[in-house]
Amino acid sequence: MKRAKIIFLISPIVFVCVFLLTKNSLSFPPAKNSFRIEQKTHDKVKAAYNLKFAGIKKRLIELGIDSSSLQIFIRGFKQEGQLEVWVKSNKNACYQLYQTYPICSSSGELGPKRCQGDGQVPEGFYHVSVFNPFSNYLLSLGVSYPNASDQIFGCKGDKGGAIMIHGNCVTIGCIPITDDKIREVYVLAVEARNAGQQNIPIHLFPARLTSEKLSSLQKTYTDAATQKLWDNLKEGFDKFETTKLVPDVSIDKQGKYLFK
Repeated sequence: MKRAKIIFLISPIVFVCVFLLTKNSLSFPPAKNSFRIEQKTHDKVKAAYNLKFAGIKKRLIELGIDSSSLQIFIRGFKQEGQLEVWVKSNKNACYQLYQTYPICSSSGELGPKRCQGDGQVPEGFYHVSVFNPFSNYLLSLGVSYPNASDQIFGCKGDKGGAIMIHGNCVTIGCIPITDDKIREVYVLAVEARNAGQQNIPIHLFPARLTSEKLSSLQKTYTDAATQKLWDNLKEGFDKFETTKLVPDVSIDKQGKYLFK
C-alpha cells in the first residue's frame, strides 16, 4: 500500500518533467487566420484590407478560386516592365492569371544582379522572404536574393540584398508598382500565407523568353555568361508556359537551375 502511494505521488511529477522536456519539440499548426490577424495589427496593412479585400474576393470568385486554400505565384519581366500575379487553390490543378501590374520605374539594364551597388534587378528563381508592413515605400515583399546561384556567380564581395516588391515609384534594384498596386499584391500574399502557403515563388526574367525574344536579346547582349543564364532561365519559363504549374526549382553545385 505504501509503495502504491509513492508511485501515485511520483507519476504526476514524471508527466510534468516529460512535458517540459518535450514541449519545445512539439509542433502545433497555427490557428486559422493567425497570420492575417497579426498583419492587420499594422495600420498600413489594415488600410490595405479596407481598400482592396472586397475587390480581391470578387475577382477570386470570378476565377473559381477557393480563397481558404489560396496559393499565389509572382512573375516579373524587366524589358516589358510587368509583374504578374497568378492564383490557384487546392481544387485547381493549374494557375490562372489574376492580374498584370505595370512596374512603374526601373534601374540598371537587362542582365542579372551580381554585386552590391550595381543597380541591377535580379534575374532568377526566388520566393517571398519577408513581409514588411513598415516599409518606407508603403508596404513591401522581400525577394530572396541572393540565392545559391547568385552566391556562386556573384562578385567576391558584398552581393547586395534587400530587394523588394514595393509601393511608390522609385527604385535602385527593386520592383516598384505604386502604392495602389502594392496594397493589392500585399493583401493577396498575406491571404496565401494565411491559407498555409509557406513558399510563395517569385520568378524574375529579363523579358518574356519566347524563342524569338531570346534570339533577339542574344544578338544585342553578347556576354557569354549572361547568354548561358538566359538559356537556363528559359527552361523554367517554358515549364510554366506549357503546364501552368510552377516547377520545383533546385540549384546544382555549378549554380545551374534544375527543374522538375
